[in-house]
Amino acid sequence: MSKKLRVALVFGGRSSEHAISCVTAGGVLGSIDRDKYEVVPVGITRGGVFVPAEDDPMKWALTPNELPEVIFEGQTIQWPAAGTKELRHTDPSGVAHSLGDIDVVFPVLHGPFGEDGTIQGFFELIGMPYVGNGVLASAAGMDKEFTKALFIAAGVPVTPHVVIRKHEWEQNKAAKLREVETLGGLPLFVKPARAGSSVGVSKVKDMSDFDKAVKDALKEDTKVVVEHGIDGREVECAVLQGRNGAAPRVSLAGEIVVTGREFYDFEAKYLDTGAVDLKIPTDLPLEELLEMQELSAKAFNALGCEGLARVDFFLAKDGFLVNEVNTMPGFTPVSMFPLVWKASGIGYKELITELIELALER
Repeated sequence: MSKKLRVALVFGGRSSEHAISCVTAGGVLGSIDRDKYEVVPVGITRGGVFVPAEDDPMKWALTPNELPEVIFEGQTIQWPAAGTKELRHTDPSGVAHSLGDIDVVFPVLHGPFGEDGTIQGFFELIGMPYVGNGVLASAAGMDKEFTKALFIAAGVPVTPHVVIRKHEWEQNKAAKLREVETLGGLPLFVKPARAGSSVGVSKVKDMSDFDKAVKDALKEDTKVVVEHGIDGREVECAVLQGRNGAAPRVSLAGEIVVTGREFYDFEAKYLDTGAVDLKIPTDLPLEELLEMQELSAKAFNALGCEGLARVDFFLAKDGFLVNEVNTMPGFTPVSMFPLVWKASGIGYKELITELIELALER
């Protein structure tokens, strides 16, 4: 019997999406192929401390009354020095113990300090193979301003938008408001440029609420993206890197239909299951599906993505507009990314295996 590969599953983190990362980890822990892989769970506390974590999917489950959290309990993780693979942990008395060699890291971190290139740079520094996108694609995909700039340069259609930096808003609010007026009226969506899971996002239907929306977004970031609301369907495709240099593989399309809420916010995504209907796969004429898949691959390549991504679109009367790309999309068994791949013929367990194998291939 061949030796199992040892996978360090890293989750939690310093961002406002800490709990969602924990939920994603629970999904992976419950479904990863244990005949192939030995899992070493590594949590990151909200303060940024690496700690040993329990290999228990239920501990990291999401409930309406309690969000899971990685807690420091006296033990810490020490990553290998460059050129070695041994992971160690230090107990409360300060004594170090070996956790054995690690073959690959599977980071399921969302938001800043996990999805933005920072943790990817750390793994690059210590020479540790890891699942998912590299430093540049992660950083560009996290920053909505630069995501859109790269898409425009590559000929990928994007939502009309204006960028507001904190100092600009404080020093010349009137000038930025004039820019916002060029977007074409209400409603407007105000978003932190570098956050996810709709944290800090507001839908503005009256300009008297715009200042508060900007202030709420600036609590999450020093830069805000303002987008003109698009009247259209919210549709998404999942993308996997091709094997051995082949073209990216794109799934069938899924659709988000929000009911009873203004938009697909954090509550609708994770807590209020009755507020959203996921249509997987959704109904699209073949011509539109092929166009959407082509644009998804084009967006994936424009950012230099590796491993995986989810490309989010608005399908308006004039065609497709790319809203954003998630370089580490929600990855629980009931998240859009795994579900559209399941509809496309790749199950959740197989998807986890594919991502690990892609990481080792590169």
